[in-house]
Amino acid sequence: MNFPCCTTAVLIALLTACATKPGDVRMEAVKVSADGKGFVLHPSGRPFVPWGFNYDHDENGRLLEDYWETEWPKVEEDFREMKQLGANVVRVHLQFGRFMVSETQPNTNSLSRFAQLLRLAERVGIYLDITGLGCYHKQDVPAWYEALDEEHRWVAQANFWRAIARVGRGSPAIFCYDLMNEPVAPHPNGVGKDWLGPPFAGKHFVQWISREGKGRARPAVARAWIRQLATAIRAEDPSHLITVGLVDWSLPRPGLDSAFHPAVIVPELDFLCVHLYPEKSKVIEAIDTLKAFNVGKPVVIEETFPLKCSATEFDEFFRRSKPHASGWIGFYWGRTPDECRRSGEIADAMLLGWLEWFQKTKP
Repeated sequence: MNFPCCTTAVLIALLTACATKPGDVRMEAVKVSADGKGFVLHPSGRPFVPWGFNYDHDENGRLLEDYWETEWPKVEEDFREMKQLGANVVRVHLQFGRFMVSETQPNTNSLSRFAQLLRLAERVGIYLDITGLGCYHKQDVPAWYEALDEEHRWVAQANFWRAIARVGRGSPAIFCYDLMNEPVAPHPNGVGKDWLGPPFAGKHFVQWISREGKGRARPAVARAWIRQLATAIRAEDPSHLITVGLVDWSLPRPGLDSAFHPAVIVPELDFLCVHLYPEKSKVIEAIDTLKAFNVGKPVVIEETFPLKCSATEFDEFFRRSKPHASGWIGFYWGRTPDECRRSGEIADAMLLGWLEWFQKTKP
């Protein structure tokens, strides 16, 4: 059910007021440390190192919003399991099409469920990396959204973030707002027909922020887009941190380049995130890439996993990354180590190795 805009505003206010309630254990806010090299908890000043999981889909490949309406106990169970494994941060991915019914009107049912997710995180004691504007399943992207030009698409995206931030501003469980997963700026003279990059394993992880370059410098377009969305968030929630999830080819190097160059965009963000999957025999190259994201603010490796290398090489990558990263976020797909042991599937054996490593490793 959806409601008129005036009713939406009232409901969002109620959700904000109910984000926490007396009796909850109060979580401290996460801030960037004074030296700009990491994070601390406020007001205690204790160091905080993000260490957790992407909770991007379950063991059957379903997105969170595919089952959180009808299988909420599963979400609660998964959060408890991630906490037991040692996570202090969980990255969740919110789909644009589930949260906006028009360019200006949010879906109040989804906002209510999001508020419930915040309450769960507060009870369990887990901070959330809230990644928005997801279009992972192309069939779920609204036709009206697909038809928007750049100006109106950015407005719709800003309205998405305003709605999320209105609900989130009262919750101590938010680590950060991540504007989008793996955005790419258009080429100066490029004119494309698709907003989404090619699929990987049936999901579209990369998005273009515009389909037309119009002769503009790509990094400048990236920075302008970040500024517009960050401004929308800060108008509703001035305290929580803002970042964006960058592909590792977001550097001014030959070859692939998303144009979200760290040195250009960092003034608009509280910290940087990079997605890094070290490759076999290329651990040093991955570390060199990580170093290039160190431009004066903390860097979190927001996606990582031994997908392309051995467990031994991944452990080496992690150890070598510690002087250059302020946090690490891997993956959890709803299956515990015991369930992986009983499975007998090759994929679950790989996942088991990862979960066991995560459990015994200290950031």
